[in-house]
Amino acid sequence: MAAYKGRRVAIVGVGYSTIGRRTGLSLEHLTAQASVAAMADAGLTPRDIDGVAVHSFPHQYVSATQTADLLGIPDLAFYSGSADGAAYQVAAMHGLAAVASGACDTCLTVRTVHQLGAAGGGVHRDPNARYGGGQQFSAPYGSFTGAHWAGLYMARHMHEYGTTPEQFGHHVINQREFASRNPDAIFREPLTMDDYLSSRYINEPLHLLDCDYPVDSGSALIFTTEERARDLAHKPVFFEASAAGTTDVLDFSLLEDMPHSSPWRAAKTMWSRTDLKPADVDVAGLYDGFSFISMQWLEALGFCGEGESGPFVEAGNTRQGGVVPTNTDGGACNVGRRHGANFFIEVTRQLRGEGECGDRQVPNAEVGVVSNSVGGFAGCALLTAG
Repeated sequence: MAAYKGRRVAIVGVGYSTIGRRTGLSLEHLTAQASVAAMADAGLTPRDIDGVAVHSFPHQYVSATQTADLLGIPDLAFYSGSADGAAYQVAAMHGLAAVASGACDTCLTVRTVHQLGAAGGGVHRDPNARYGGGQQFSAPYGSFTGAHWAGLYMARHMHEYGTTPEQFGHHVINQREFASRNPDAIFREPLTMDDYLSSRYINEPLHLLDCDYPVDSGSALIFTTEERARDLAHKPVFFEASAAGTTDVLDFSLLEDMPHSSPWRAAKTMWSRTDLKPADVDVAGLYDGFSFISMQWLEALGFCGEGESGPFVEAGNTRQGGVVPTNTDGGACNVGRRHGANFFIEVTRQLRGEGECGDRQVPNAEVGVVSNSVGGFAGCALLTAG
């Protein structure tokens, strides 16, 4: 059962911009670099693109129409930009729906961020600033980034299920092990448990090493129809199913049941749209804006039982050769914050099986899952080798 009843959709091109801290490159430059790289990867030109979808997080985006103008795309049959929801996953869902429905034939999907301002829309320093809505109770006290609620989620999981700091540490260490095999990762030096436990707290029990690494980055993927995909440069990777999920409370810090936030809802819907099961998945790219998010997804997607992600990770099930190798590029904690696009790119490369992943390649990978976000909104997708 496909994700939509329309045309079958394939990922045919992936690409990154220059990645680094304070690169001096504008959002436009990063967007253009990533888009050109994805087109080159697919063997396409701007004239082959008739759709653009971007995720327009506040202060951190180049619009779809501006992207087309930068690249010299002559005509867009479809364009979309949304600041709502689960980061790159939103652009992916819009692009997927557009191609599946026939709104366009070949859609460029993009997520671009700058190191500064990528979370919370920037640093609030004005003591005289006035805030409305829920921010009036948080921003004046410096609480306006994800780190302020991430510690709550970790503490709640530890309280409910007995998860230990060391088990969170195993996930961080396992991701770094994959990163050590990725020449494009920013952090490649192996980590020990002492390294993890001695890293400073950001919001106890959240450690510095639990947090993704802010960078300047542009990421792009190109989607097209199955028929078109067969003629292009790489083995296509197909969308099998996808879904979004939300909760009835948007404020991440006010959810009554933090261990069962939106990933559980998105995962349930996604699995209802396919005949595949968790046991069929060969590789996973699970969002790690904070390390515990990946672990919540392991539970929500059914790779382990409720509350069992700590022992599951500790037992080595997410490492190379494990039950479900997870975040094989090293995750955003090591390759830098890409707002989820890196997982789509890495899993696409894994499913191509063309040697792009070097010695971190999962042998004979045919099914992969990717996810984005946690808390009030999330999304996930199931991908299969062509």
